[in-house]
Amino acid sequence: MNLFEKIFNYRMMAQLDEHGALAVTAQERRWLLMMLEHPEAAAALSPDTLEKLRQCLDGSDERYDSLRSIIVEKAGSASPSLYHPLLRTLRQMIVKKSGMQLSHTRKDGFLLPSQAGVPYKLEYSMVKREWYLLWYNRRTRSLMTTRLRSIHSVEEMPVSEEFFNQAAATLVQQLDKRMQHATIEIIPDYNKELSRILYAFSCFDKQVQYDELSDTYTIRLTFLGDETEYVLSKLRFLGLRVRVTDHPYMKFRMREAAQKSLARYGYSSALETAKHDNGVMSAEAE
Repeated sequence: MNLFEKIFNYRMMAQLDEHGALAVTAQERRWLLMMLEHPEAAAALSPDTLEKLRQCLDGSDERYDSLRSIIVEKAGSASPSLYHPLLRTLRQMIVKKSGMQLSHTRKDGFLLPSQAGVPYKLEYSMVKREWYLLWYNRRTRSLMTTRLRSIHSVEEMPVSEEFFNQAAATLVQQLDKRMQHATIEIIPDYNKELSRILYAFSCFDKQVQYDELSDTYTIRLTFLGDETEYVLSKLRFLGLRVRVTDHPYMKFRMREAAQKSLARYGYSSALETAKHDNGVMSAEAE
């Protein structure tokens, strides 16, 4: 691309940005057509939004039929619905910075009394395949995580913007305390599979660095403490392609899994089994 083409493309993108327009590809239009045909589209999108999208795509030459005919899923397990009726209600509360009165059930099915709080964030767990609400409990002043399917009722309750911001700042601090970090090194022989490896960790916050001298990629993962098992499952899936460099507990768990696999097939491991307590391993295993 020469200099004049770069200038033209820059001006075109700047004009699109000024007018709030978004350039989409033919593939993206086909994907959007398929999404609008999904049975849950009517529930997930408001009628006005749904109608506006259909009008924008009306008369489009792209056909979702041709794309759908080449995508065939066989022996797929039954997956729960990705949409929940409370998603739109809770999202509007978060956008408007309002409070709520929430009633939900415990794991044993016992209905807890209504509690006042502030909705903070909606998260979808890739492990458990369901939506969660992160919210601030006004009575305990703590972070709460509740399954949307466990919510019995929720009502909007007005709060001041100052109180909402204070609650959000408190939750950010509490979430930071629960965060963990792990550095994962990609073995140079598998650099050609970088996209596949990054896709395995696509649901986590991460930073990728490249060292030219050693031809090595490193991934700095950030995740919650209760997501450690899911990260470990991805590491086992990737096998020889990656290794953990700075997380003692995860390194111990990977060693432990390797020892158990070797023992199952009659091989003795030279590594001694180390004891750990709540994620803290002994010095002998390090």
